[in-house]
Amino acid sequence: LCLTAPTRAADPMPICPDRPGKNTSPCSLDAGYYMLELNGYDETFLRRGGTVNDTLLLVNPTLKYGLSDTLDIEASFAPIQSQRIKTAASDVATIGHGDVFLRTKWMFTGDGGAGFTAVAEPFVKLATASRGLGNGALEGGMMLPFGYDWGNGWQLSTTPEVDGLLDASGHGRHGQLINVIELNRDLPGGFTLGAEVWTSQNFDPLGTVSQYSADFDLAWVTGKNTQLDGGVNIGLTKATPDLEIYLGVSQRF
Repeated sequence: LCLTAPTRAADPMPICPDRPGKNTSPCSLDAGYYMLELNGYDETFLRRGGTVNDTLLLVNPTLKYGLSDTLDIEASFAPIQSQRIKTAASDVATIGHGDVFLRTKWMFTGDGGAGFTAVAEPFVKLATASRGLGNGALEGGMMLPFGYDWGNGWQLSTTPEVDGLLDASGHGRHGQLINVIELNRDLPGGFTLGAEVWTSQNFDPLGTVSQYSADFDLAWVTGKNTQLDGGVNIGLTKATPDLEIYLGVSQRF
């Protein structure tokens, strides 16, 4: 695909990474540009019935390349991932790497700027994770991010998602539905404040798992091609991690 490099736009759209937050931006990367979105630190904490279940990701990159002004390709991989499960009887830490995710984004309406914009984003997960950090299955799904910029610094967006997952028993497949709704407000100095509500319904045959969280994030665009960000996600149900804290950076080049 890169043998015939597309012509770069002289004046690209404002930088539009998929971070921060669980929401996915309803835009694609400009033709001929690369973007690195680095999830530098991401830690999740869960405490239930005397059991500790914490997960840590470090230097988790997503690399994107714009094939056209409405289509890009993306790959992400967690090279450093750890999980600690502690009970009254044991304390086990597993350290390794995560799965590879391959995606493509097609912006089929709008231009990623003011007004209404919608994107189709199919993806596949390759089972590359270290033993104990993944389920060893090829999985995938489809996201349909769309949003509306109504001016005066306000944006509303949502990302419905449907996934096909391996059953917890290791035999058969089931569906998972995810959605997130986010409200963003642009602030002076290149800052953007976001608040979102996230939900996940995992319809495993052994029992449906419902998760909900309230998420808050802050992004700072320091130039035409750089964004710094961070956020916190707060679990609202027993099945949801209590807290997730993350920091990252995005660079277009």
